[in-house]
Amino acid sequence: MSADLAITNGTIVDADGIRRADLRIENGVVVEVGEKLDGDTVIDADGLVVSPGFVDLHSHLREPGDEEAETIQTGSRGAALGGFTACVVMPNTNPAIDSLAVVQQVLDAASDALCEIVPAAAMTIARAGEQLAPMAELVRAGVRIFTDDGTGLQNARLMRTALEYAGGLNHLTDGFDVVLAQHGEVESLAAGGVMHEGEWSSVLGMPGQPAEAEELMVMRDIALARLTGGRVHFQHVSTRGSVSMIRAAKEAGLAITAEATTHHFTLDHSACQTYDPAFKVHPPLRTEDDIAAVKVGLLDGTIDAIATDHAPHTRQAKERPFLSAPPGMLGLETAFAVANTELGADIEQLVRLLSVNPAYIAGIDDRHGGRIEAGRPANLTVLDLDEEWTVTGAAMASRSTNTPYEGRTVRGRVRHTFWNGDHVVDMGEATR
Repeated sequence: MSADLAITNGTIVDADGIRRADLRIENGVVVEVGEKLDGDTVIDADGLVVSPGFVDLHSHLREPGDEEAETIQTGSRGAALGGFTACVVMPNTNPAIDSLAVVQQVLDAASDALCEIVPAAAMTIARAGEQLAPMAELVRAGVRIFTDDGTGLQNARLMRTALEYAGGLNHLTDGFDVVLAQHGEVESLAAGGVMHEGEWSSVLGMPGQPAEAEELMVMRDIALARLTGGRVHFQHVSTRGSVSMIRAAKEAGLAITAEATTHHFTLDHSACQTYDPAFKVHPPLRTEDDIAAVKVGLLDGTIDAIATDHAPHTRQAKERPFLSAPPGMLGLETAFAVANTELGADIEQLVRLLSVNPAYIAGIDDRHGGRIEAGRPANLTVLDLDEEWTVTGAAMASRSTNTPYEGRTVRGRVRHTFWNGDHVVDMGEATR
């Protein structure tokens, strides 16, 4: 990293909108934004976009416990290559992130990461859905998001208690409302389902998960947010009904936010007709009607963020038959390009969905997202909106290769990523 670096001739897109400006970085901080700036090192960004680094609200980096599929180091390299300067990592590790000791283990493993690693903690001990994790203790240690991701909290009474308890912790967070993030899935309806319940599950003879398994959980937690005044974030929203309910809840003034993944607005359940486990994911790929609703929700602000739900699995695991293969897809390196290609959003909307809004939701907008201005940490990405490239899992930084976009041509490439001024991606290549 140069102590004095300038990015010139670029188009800055941030929380303030679009403007042409140069910027200068020293010692990890943006020190000047203006015209005709210079530095010891100069990156000419003519024709490129300079934005705040992306923030992923939903990454599975598998460490501790499943390092054969991914590590924090390899996952963070993929994140940096995808333009991400922060990843909120999910607690469904082994052991689960439900204590100070495991939070510290994750942070220690992140010492050589290429982006900031932000641990989310489990809502319940061991994600078992029976007893709340020590939330106050974890909040004092810096945790701001709690989720039993992978398993929605089934017990409505316990979810109410969690919301009420979390609502009393903002004195520990300088007023930030602790977020409870919910995996929307009623187990009694979803159990045994390996894809969306619909015409294709019938044709293929595979057990399905109905849309109602997600929608009943969303409905319940909107009601609990209304009852408690608590803050709920809905993960990987995938159905038209969920989008409609979230829209109505926001219009009613409830403290609701939501995310959607790229695969839930680009791939439908017909992809499963090949019986390729690369297309197995939870929640499952839905219908074209659901895809259209998720896109509208992202474009009109009902859904606040694009998240990756990056879920690596070893080749051996993903090569099992569809019924027994684990669900999950890679997403960190492809999220921007797939969204830029498929969503129909302009670059200002994409920056809000990938950077500004998720940074705010995660409570890290003091250093990610927001404005590119003097005094802010240099967490930035430089984007080519027009470069086309072909996705291949074997070329990714991940230890795994399970991308659903294998062989697809996409538009938009990350040229540079800076994390705290460290030039972690240079001309599309990771620097370490």
